[in-house]
Amino acid sequence: MRTFLVKIKYDGSGFCGWQVQEERRTVQAVFQQTLWDVLKEQVPVRGCSRTDSGVHANEFCISFRTSCAVPCEKLPLALNAKLPPDIAAFDCYPVADDFHARYDCLGKQYRYLILNAPLRDPFWHTRALWYKYPLDEAFLNAQAQDYLGTHDFSAFCSAGSDVTDKVRTVSQCGVRRLTDDPRLVEFTVTADGFLYNMVRIMVGTLLQMSAGKLPSGSIPDIIASRNRERAGATAAACGLYLNKVLY
Repeated sequence: MRTFLVKIKYDGSGFCGWQVQEERRTVQAVFQQTLWDVLKEQVPVRGCSRTDSGVHANEFCISFRTSCAVPCEKLPLALNAKLPPDIAAFDCYPVADDFHARYDCLGKQYRYLILNAPLRDPFWHTRALWYKYPLDEAFLNAQAQDYLGTHDFSAFCSAGSDVTDKVRTVSQCGVRRLTDDPRLVEFTVTADGFLYNMVRIMVGTLLQMSAGKLPSGSIPDIIASRNRERAGATAAACGLYLNKVLY
């Protein structure tokens, strides 16, 4: 038996999230069936996260144990020959026998893209949030620094979460306008863990600050309140990408 870690990327617009759901197309169900077809054995797969419906991934990590003799370096090619066009494997390497893609994760980085343009672009329809009003990325970046540090992020967690400990440490956070396409504004955040819809609420809060619906410098007070109603709206899933997984 060997334990592998496979890295995939996917366009989440055609999936109802990662986790298997009855009669719904999910990333786990599609990848798992493809893996079984390649390995010729049914092995349980462990994902690094539970991305929601419509959320994308530039890097998503999956671990599994197998007795199959397929060489590790050839597995991405074998998988890609059978995977649908909206999922692709791009790396594979052996890991310790007790490795778990989710529980051994030390942190993640998410990316959120905003198409900041007066006119919408159909090619970004499912891959970025269209926001037609002007955005000052320098202002937003300055405000976003208040997310840094260790805090109880209850105000940035959607209802329905069963997580009791909502303390997370944000180690990096920033907003910039991309030079190769100035219409795109990028929000990135790295933390040791994330709550349900946390990144999308962070973005929604920044957008409401930009619109003057929340005062400048209000993020520390919102965090201290632990009150979801104090934070901004939850931004759409289409702009969110799981960008990096840290081990």
